[in-house]
Amino acid sequence: MLAAKFLAQAICAVVDKEMTRRCFSPCDTDPCENQSQDGSSFAAPCLGAKRHPVAVELTPDKPHEACGIVAVCGHPEAAKLTYLGLYALQHRGQESAGIATIHEGRMHVHKGSGLVADVFDEAALRRLPGSVAIGHVRYSTTGSSLETNAQPLVANYRGGALAVAHNGNITNAANIREELEQRGAIFQSSTDTEVLIHLVAQAATADFDEALFMALVRLRGAYSMLVLHPERLVAVKDPRGFRPLCFGKLGNAYVMASESCALDIMNAEYLRELAPGEMLTYRDGELLATRPFPPAEPAFCVFEYIYFSRPDSLAQSRSIYEYRERLGQQLAEEHPAEADVVIAVPDSSIPAAIGYARRSGIPYAMGLIRSHYVGRTFIEPDQAIRDFGARIKYNAVRSVLEDKRVVVVDDSIVRGTTSRKIVNMLRAAGAREIHMRISAPPWRNPCYFGIDTPRRERLIAATAGDVETIRQFIGCDTLGFLSLEGLLKVVPRTQQYCTACFTGDYPPGQAPTGEFTKQILE
Repeated sequence: MLAAKFLAQAICAVVDKEMTRRCFSPCDTDPCENQSQDGSSFAAPCLGAKRHPVAVELTPDKPHEACGIVAVCGHPEAAKLTYLGLYALQHRGQESAGIATIHEGRMHVHKGSGLVADVFDEAALRRLPGSVAIGHVRYSTTGSSLETNAQPLVANYRGGALAVAHNGNITNAANIREELEQRGAIFQSSTDTEVLIHLVAQAATADFDEALFMALVRLRGAYSMLVLHPERLVAVKDPRGFRPLCFGKLGNAYVMASESCALDIMNAEYLRELAPGEMLTYRDGELLATRPFPPAEPAFCVFEYIYFSRPDSLAQSRSIYEYRERLGQQLAEEHPAEADVVIAVPDSSIPAAIGYARRSGIPYAMGLIRSHYVGRTFIEPDQAIRDFGARIKYNAVRSVLEDKRVVVVDDSIVRGTTSRKIVNMLRAAGAREIHMRISAPPWRNPCYFGIDTPRRERLIAATAGDVETIRQFIGCDTLGFLSLEGLLKVVPRTQQYCTACFTGDYPPGQAPTGEFTKQILE
């Protein structure tokens, strides 16, 4: 089962993030190369005249990933299949990984910091017996990247053992936690997920199903969640259905996962996406679907189609790849350009770039090559290298770009720093004109529902005022964003979406009150 581990380690080492620089020692440039052109520092300011090696840390100029969850019910190798599913969802979280199983009424758990390949080996999987398992890969959206925050969270209470794996953000977790602490609850982590465990434990009923329902109706915000109990497994989506969760079958076993690509690696049959507010309960070999919550207006995260989900995953029974290609086609209609070649900022923007090329008639080529073996940090050499953070991740293909008018397709701009470095790199490779095209509207507002985005003042579209100011900061010749109307024209019309990151219109009652940061519970 683990024969491909070394290859998988290389694949899972892919962390699609921008590398910014931390200057730990003096440098002789003024302004410091580690500062943006507007004077805002990427890290500590420089102090003086002498350069030394600089540690480069990966911090994304992209929306940070959501988490990924997997469950396998009724299979003798539940833990191994869950492990495979987590491999397929590694793109959704790289900070920690974990699996919990139930065997003969006892809970078994193994989790830790790092990639799936780092956390699990054959010995660890042998210590996870049982035919029912849940798993989690984490990118922190509430709570720091600490091992105590790794999931599944496991606890013992008067009703027995309990394990929870959660994708999303509970926006009223701070208020609930304060209330629970006043009643004597002691929290072991700084993640929002733990409030659910305490709500279940303190419920005024001995019936687990009733206690879980009473806990869930207290929560606001986003949750696609797996709850493992000695007698049952529950998969549930919040009433607005912010985050994805699908299920399928593998023989007589059932599989639930954040994306269908996790089912594919197990050779399971995809059945469908859970509806908003739907709950699946697996018990004694049977799967029961219910909708226990009052109806609410759906608000599925539209960025799953633009960036987060793997292109080979399904959405409404059609591939994410197909939707992204259509986004590129729509982008070409809205923002045409006279150019010689279309290139993508790899890898997530490739389908949109192909779509742009097909609709515009401009040839598509690989003008940027991305390294798939970049770790989380890198040591810069003594000699300063311009735009080093981008160069260690991307390299330009001069034969594609030299003396060409180039359309560069990307899926988002958050702070703008990576886009500017890429433009510099393309000009250095001989590009005559650079036309940036973004297959999403401008990102102007933070997300509170499972995406770790910067504060609003760090979002360039929120502070720049208009597209021309962003263009000047990036340094390209022209810049065009897909319109919100164009986006909604492409994505499935069978459901409603949360577009608050673009519009600032958060679903009623779901956004937090007061300041909200990922360290709010610390």
